[in-house]
Amino acid sequence: MKSTKSQQFQSLKIIISEIIMVLVVVVTVVILAFIVSGYWVNSKFEVERQGLLQVSSIPTGAFVQIDGEDASWLSVTNTSKILSSGEHTVELSKEGYDSWSKTIDISDGLLYRLHYPRLFLVNRTSEPILDVSATSKMLTSPDHNWAVLTNNTSKWTLLELDSEVLQQSEINISGLFSEIHLEEGSEVGLFEGEIVGTDWSNDSEHLLLKINTANATSWVIIDTRHPERSLNLTKEFAADFDDVKIMDRSANTLLVTRNHNLHRVDLISKSVSSVLVQNVFDFDYYNNTVVFSALAEQESTADSEYYVGELSIGDTEIKEISRSQTPTRVAVSKFYDDTYVATLQDNQLVVYRANQKGYGQCLHEDLSFSPAKMETGHQGEFILLSNENHLATLDMESSVVREWEVEGNHFGWLDNDMLYSVHESCLIVYDYDGLNRRELVSNNVSSHFPVAITDDKWLYYVSDGNLIREWLIER
Repeated sequence: MKSTKSQQFQSLKIIISEIIMVLVVVVTVVILAFIVSGYWVNSKFEVERQGLLQVSSIPTGAFVQIDGEDASWLSVTNTSKILSSGEHTVELSKEGYDSWSKTIDISDGLLYRLHYPRLFLVNRTSEPILDVSATSKMLTSPDHNWAVLTNNTSKWTLLELDSEVLQQSEINISGLFSEIHLEEGSEVGLFEGEIVGTDWSNDSEHLLLKINTANATSWVIIDTRHPERSLNLTKEFAADFDDVKIMDRSANTLLVTRNHNLHRVDLISKSVSSVLVQNVFDFDYYNNTVVFSALAEQESTADSEYYVGELSIGDTEIKEISRSQTPTRVAVSKFYDDTYVATLQDNQLVVYRANQKGYGQCLHEDLSFSPAKMETGHQGEFILLSNENHLATLDMESSVVREWEVEGNHFGWLDNDMLYSVHESCLIVYDYDGLNRRELVSNNVSSHFPVAITDDKWLYYVSDGNLIREWLIER
C-alpha cells in the first residue's frame, strides 16, 4: 500500500514538473514574442513598444548621447541599444574630433542603423604630394583607392591612393583612338577628345569612358592594371551605342542600348546579344535583373504610352511594373531583403516594392524641382535625385524624402555616404541627406577636381596645382 502511494506521489511530481516546464516554455516564448514585437518594460515597470538602435562611427569609439543624456551602457559606438518608439536625438563626440548629431524616428519592433556617421580630426596635418598642374581630369574609383589622371597627351597616370607612399604607373592610350596624333620626332601623341561620361567597374580596375571628338563619339573600356588589354568598344563592335553600363564586377559583361534597343555584350566572347527590349528610354540593373523604361507597342501612334518593366537576363518574360504617358527615369535598389524600383517623371517620384504578385507602390512624392539625375546609394539605403545644386534624398530606412541644396554649382561623393561641394574655394561636406554640414578646408580648394576620402585615413583634394593629402585620424 505504501509502495502504491509512493508511486502515485512520484507520478504526481513528474506530472507537476512537466506542467511547470511547459508553462515556463510557453511564458518564455510569449516574452520573446513580445520582445521581438518591440515590447519592453521600462524603468518605471511600464510596458511600452520599443525598437533597436545600432550605432557605428568612423573612427570607432565615439562617445554617445541620446536625447542629451549619456546612453548608459551604450557609452561608445559600434554597439546597440533598445529605445522607446518615436523621435530621439543621437549625438556623437570624441576628443580631438568634431561632433555629429541626428534626430531619428524609432519604429516599433524594428532596427534602425546609423552606420555612416563620420567625425573629422580637428587639427589635421596636410602635405602636397604630387604636381597635377598638367592634369585635365582626375577620375577616382568608387572605393576611392585609385585615380586616373588624364591630360591632352596619350600618356595618362594611374595613382594608388591607399598607400603611405603614393604609387604611380603609366596608362598609354595611343592604340585606342584614331584621334591621337603623333607629331614627328615625338614619343607622346596628342589626345584631342573630350571625356563626357565615366563609369567604373566594382573591382575598381576597369574604367568606362564616353569620349566626344570633332567627328564622332567613342566608348572605351580601359583596363587600368593592364592598359594593353583596353578596348575601344565602338571600333570593336562597329556600333554607335547610345548608352553603356558595366554590369558585372570585372567588366566582362555590359548592358548597351543601340538605336534605343537594349542588348547584352559579352567582352570575353566579343559577342552582342539579340534585342532584349525595344524602344528603351532609360535602364538600370541589380545583379542579373534589369529594370527599364520603354515605349509600349501601340496599334496607333497617336497616343504614345510608356511602361516600366523588369527582365531577368536569360529569361524572355518581361514583368510590367507601371505605365505612364511620358518617359520615365528608373533606378533599382536592394535594401535589406526587399527590392525597390524608383521611377521619376518630371518632379514626381514613385517607388515600388517587390512582392509575391509583382510590385506594389509604397511611396509617391511630388518634389519642388525636376531632377535631371537619379542614383542609388552603394548599399541601397538611399536614393539621391539632383539638378545642379538642388537635391532630394529618399532615406529608405525612414521612408522620408528630404530636399536640400549644396553650396556652389558642383557636388560629388566624398565617400559612400557623404557628399561635398566647393564654394568660394572652401570645401564643405554633408551627410547624404544634407545634414551635419561642416567646412573642412577654408581656402584654395579647386572645384575642377574631385575630393575623396581613402581608406578612412586620408582626405585628398587639389589646391594651387598640387594634390594635397590630409590625415583624418590621429597618428
